Amino acid sequence: MRIARSTGTFSGLVIALLGVWGALIPFVGPYFDYSFGINSTWHYTTDRLWLCILPGALALLAGLMLLTARTRVTGAFAGWLAIVAGAWFVIGPAVSLTWESGPGPIGPPLFGTTRQMAELVGYFYGLGALIVAFGAFAVGRFAPGPRMVDARPVGTGEPVTAASEGERSTTAAARRTTPGAEPMRRRGRLHLPRRSRTVR
Repeated sequence: MRIARSTGTFSGLVIALLGVWGALIPFVGPYFDYSFGINSTWHYTTDRLWLCILPGALALLAGLMLLTARTRVTGAFAGWLAIVAGAWFVIGPAVSLTWESGPGPIGPPLFGTTRQMAELVGYFYGLGALIVAFGAFAVGRFAPGPRMVDARPVGTGEPVTAASEGERSTTAAARRTTPGAEPMRRRGRLHLPRRSRTVR
């Protein structure tokens, strides 16, 4: 089903920008002393490939797909790609402990404790949480709406509405309060002739 192109514009743009940030921040962060392991710009390692570049590229791809999605299937698929990319940003540092023994996912965070906290949030945990949130938002935007349920009684072609129910109740009340309605009902009964007495 084709939908408006603007459906995934906002979430796609945000996810694409977050993906670019996640993929490039390990290489440009040292310009303003925001780095892991070594405070050197454009320093490449295999860990940075698996933990930063690949999930960032996947998030960028998902964002671009959301920007150009014209069907619900494409938009929902792109939203799930973004969720996967964000989840990897969140769990990647912990998973990396299985193949490396050094401190930190791509080296230890540098400088003071406050900056180390900001580095962990901006490189991995907070970044991944934002991508997951916007990916879930995109999936919800592209989900099909609820189907309309036919509320008509069986055997009738007229839908049951609040107005028709009100008309029925008003008619019934009018019948109960109409003068002469009770005598008419009485007159409508079947009266049997009385048995006459015989004089002996």
